[in-house]
Amino acid sequence: MKIDMAENSSSSEPDKPSNLPEIGEHYLVRRVDNSWHNAEIIEVRQIEGTTKYEFFVHYEGLNRRLDEWVDNDRVDLDSGACLKGDRLSFHSGESDRKLTRNQKRRHDEINHVQKTLDEMDPTTAALEKEHEAITKVKYIDKVQVGRYEIDAWYFSPYPDEFGRVSRLYICEYCLKYMKQEKTYRLHQGQCTVRQPPGREIYRKGTLSVYEADGKDQKLYCQNLCLLAKLFLDHKTLYFDVEPFLFYCLCEVDRAGAHIVGYFSKEKESPDGNNLACILTLPPFQRKGYGKFLIEFSYELAKQEGLIGSPEKPLSDLGKLSYRSYWSWVLLDVLKDAKRALSIKELSEVTCIAQLDIISTLQALNMCKYWKGQHVICVAQKQVEEHMRSLQLKRPPIQVDRKYLRWQPLAFKRNLPKVPRK
Repeated sequence: MKIDMAENSSSSEPDKPSNLPEIGEHYLVRRVDNSWHNAEIIEVRQIEGTTKYEFFVHYEGLNRRLDEWVDNDRVDLDSGACLKGDRLSFHSGESDRKLTRNQKRRHDEINHVQKTLDEMDPTTAALEKEHEAITKVKYIDKVQVGRYEIDAWYFSPYPDEFGRVSRLYICEYCLKYMKQEKTYRLHQGQCTVRQPPGREIYRKGTLSVYEADGKDQKLYCQNLCLLAKLFLDHKTLYFDVEPFLFYCLCEVDRAGAHIVGYFSKEKESPDGNNLACILTLPPFQRKGYGKFLIEFSYELAKQEGLIGSPEKPLSDLGKLSYRSYWSWVLLDVLKDAKRALSIKELSEVTCIAQLDIISTLQALNMCKYWKGQHVICVAQKQVEEHMRSLQLKRPPIQVDRKYLRWQPLAFKRNLPKVPRK
């Protein structure tokens, strides 16, 4: 728990040491992998019940989800403020080889390298600066969700008394949040909820998907958004959940339906978005659940007869998941195609927006701009080579349409329709 420095000025508390690093200064800080990296001191707090202090640091040039609280032993005080603005990281074996623009983009996506303000357009840079100021310090270090203790990645606007604790306890069924483990254990024995609210629209084996309406299940959806913000940097939806539907993916056993991840989408999207926000909780990542949720959003779009696209901007991990999913879907169609297909035809078959198809095929070097339009330029051998790539293997978990029990809401939409054949 953060203790204000003003409260520590009483005679009963020890004075703040004069040799503490100052907020805004840069030092070399030892990361969890034992590498030393230039970091800025963002905040200082006293460890409760001790005379020691710890520091919230941001590692220069790295994604903000790697920001963390560190103790004094991990800060090289001798490196001093002379490092301010220096972006060098002290990793061994780092290559000096220059990267092409495409290679740099892929490197930055995979290694979660964040764009600097200078690399953004003025409007985006101003918004990013404001966003960073509001969400600069992450006070919640860990959350207990069911049997999982999870490291938080980002700031989340929980009410102040809950948002300033270092550990938060969250019921995995109703998503109620608590400050004390004792309260959490008591709630576990009393809570009768065993699944997300709303209706179950998909069940195959141990996987289940529930549809929750932000208007009818407002508190649950708000709590879900607050939980998601701990792992998503640019999520802005927390409390105004009524215009959205939430699709919660769960692993089901005898104890109940344990939430794995979710995506949300607007009931009416003027921009043609079939997904607003997506998250797989960290303990369940790299198991195929993210791509399952992406595929599920497109299956709903097909049921509605709409061509859709996720709301932008995507998170760093979201970009990787979508690019991988789009690549696999498009290549799977192209490998079985008996004739050349246009971008528009691919869009109608897959319900993927044309701009998403173009960017994906360009990344695969399979699309060229010729005589004022984008044209697919691909040989069967090239498709087969990509399909054999480890990065583009078939998703381990796929949506089985015959287990989907869902009808679209009866809203009139002025969105791109998939032609009926």
